[in-house]
Amino acid sequence: MLLAPVPWPLGRHAAEVEARLQRWEQEDAVGRLWAKDPTLWTAEPEPEIEDRLGWLTLPETMRGEVPALEVFAAEVAASGVTHVVLLGMGGSSLAPEVFARTLGPRPGYPTLLVLDSTHPDAVRAVDEQTDPAATLFVVSSKSGTTIEPNSFLAHCWERAASLPDRGAHFVAVTDPGTSLATLGRERGFRRVFEAPPDVGGRFSALSHFGLVPAALIGADISRLLDRATTAASACRRPPADNPGFLLGAVLGELARAGRDKATFLVSPALEALPAWIEQLIAESTGKQGTGILPVAGEPVGPPEAYGDDRLFVHLSLGGAEEGAQAAALGSLEAAGHPVVRLHLNDPGDLGAEMYRQEVATAMAGSVLGIHPFNQPDVQLAKTLATRAMAGEVEGDAIPATLATDPEALAAALDGLLGGARSGDYLAVQAFVAPTPQAQGALQGLRVAVRDRLRIATTVGFGPRFLHSTGQLHKGGGDQGLFLQIVDDAAPDLPVPGTDYTFGRLVSAQADGDYRALAAKGRRLLRVDLNGDPVGGLGALEESIAP
Repeated sequence: MLLAPVPWPLGRHAAEVEARLQRWEQEDAVGRLWAKDPTLWTAEPEPEIEDRLGWLTLPETMRGEVPALEVFAAEVAASGVTHVVLLGMGGSSLAPEVFARTLGPRPGYPTLLVLDSTHPDAVRAVDEQTDPAATLFVVSSKSGTTIEPNSFLAHCWERAASLPDRGAHFVAVTDPGTSLATLGRERGFRRVFEAPPDVGGRFSALSHFGLVPAALIGADISRLLDRATTAASACRRPPADNPGFLLGAVLGELARAGRDKATFLVSPALEALPAWIEQLIAESTGKQGTGILPVAGEPVGPPEAYGDDRLFVHLSLGGAEEGAQAAALGSLEAAGHPVVRLHLNDPGDLGAEMYRQEVATAMAGSVLGIHPFNQPDVQLAKTLATRAMAGEVEGDAIPATLATDPEALAAALDGLLGGARSGDYLAVQAFVAPTPQAQGALQGLRVAVRDRLRIATTVGFGPRFLHSTGQLHKGGGDQGLFLQIVDDAAPDLPVPGTDYTFGRLVSAQADGDYRALAAKGRRLLRVDLNGDPVGGLGALEESIAP
C-alpha cells in the first residue's frame, strides 16, 4: 500500500502512477536498482546496463576526491588563470555549463567558458574572450576519440604554441587508458583526470566530468556531493516515498498515456538546468519507436497554447515562484494540465536534483520498456557525417530553401508545418553560431509555431543537439517536424594538424544528420541562410509569425 498519495495534481493519471508505484514495491524494484539488476529494463543480457550503473554510488565514491580537487583548483586560481575553457560535447559539457551559470565563479577563481560548437564563429568567439597565457583548457571526452573536443584541442594547442609551458595550460578529463589520457601525459598536461569507466556521459555530472570544472570555478563540490548523498539515501526508500522513483513513475506513465512532452519551467537562477535534463531524458528514453520529449527553454504560455500531450515540471529555487510564472502554473493546473513542482532550497541542491533526475530517467526507461543507458541512433548521424567529410556522399544532393527567397520560404514552411498532427513537435536544428541574436530569433520562431499549431517546440544548436535530443529524433516515434537551418560558415577556420576545417566539419555534421533523419523517413526541411545569418533568421521568424 502507498505511504502517501501522489503529491502533484495529475488528474486521472494519478491512478496510473499509483499503480506503477505499487507494482514496483511488490517487485522490489528499489532493491533491484541498487543491486544493478538489468532485468529492470530488459529480459536479455545487456552489458551496457550492468557496466553503466556506476553513477548510483558517485556521491560516495567521489567524496575521497574532493580534497585533491580543491587543492588543485586553488593552485590554478593562484597561478593567475582568469579563464577556464571547457572543450567538450554532450555529457562532458552540459553539467559544467550548469555549474558555471548557476554556481560560479567564486571571487578569486576563474570564469568558465564552454566550447561545444564546431561553428567557426563560435570557436572565434571563445578566442576573442581569452588570452592563452591566462587560460586553462580542459579537454573533456569519455572515449577520448570524439571529433569535436579533439578538434577544439588541436585549435587551442596551436593557439598556445608560443607559451614556454604550453602543457601546463591543459587538463584532460577522460576514461582510464584512452588515447586522450596518453596524449595528455605525452604532452605534459597539467593534470590528467581519469573518471570511473562505469558511468555513461549523460549520467556523469557528479563524476570528474562535472566536478573538475565545478572545483575550478570555486564551487563548493563537497556540498554538492553532500546533497547528492542525501538524495541517494532517499532513493533507497520504498517507491511511494522515493523522490527518484516517484518522478520516474510520473514521467513514464504519463508518456505511456500520451503526455510525452515533459515541459520544464524553472526559476531564472536555474535557467541552465533544463538543457542538462534535456540530454538526460531524450538520449536515455528516445529509442525503439518511443520516448519522452523534454521541452527546455520554451517560454510559458496560456493554457490554450498547449495540446493534451504535455506534462509540466516546475523547478524553483528557494521554494519561491515568480509572480508571472506562478500565475501561469496556476492557470495550467486549473485547465487540467498535470503539473509537477520540485523545489531546491539553495544552489547546493543541484547535486540532489541531478541525482533525482538520473534515478527518475532510469526508472522512466523501465516503465517504457527500453534500455536507458545506450544511444544506438547517435552513431548513424556520426557515420554519415564521417562519409560526408571524406566526400563519400550517397544519394541525391540535399535540397535547401533559401531564406532570402520569401515566396519559396513561405511555401516550404507551409509544406512542413501544414502536415502537423496532434501530438507532433517541431525541432529547430540550427547549425549556426549560438549567438544571443540567433537564440532570440529562434525563440520568437518557436513561440509563433507553438501558439499557431499548439505543438511542442525544441531548439538545438548543431552539433551540440546531436549528442542530446538527436537520439530521440531518430530513435523515438514519428512525431517530429524537423527544421534544419544552415549557413556557409564563412570565414572558415582550419583545424591544425588535419585536412579539414571547422566549417567543413559543421557542414558535414548537418549533412549527416539530415541524411540520418531522411533514412528514418522523418518530415524535414532545410533552410539555407545564404551567408546572412541575421537577415536569414529574421526572415524565418517573419515567415512563421502571425
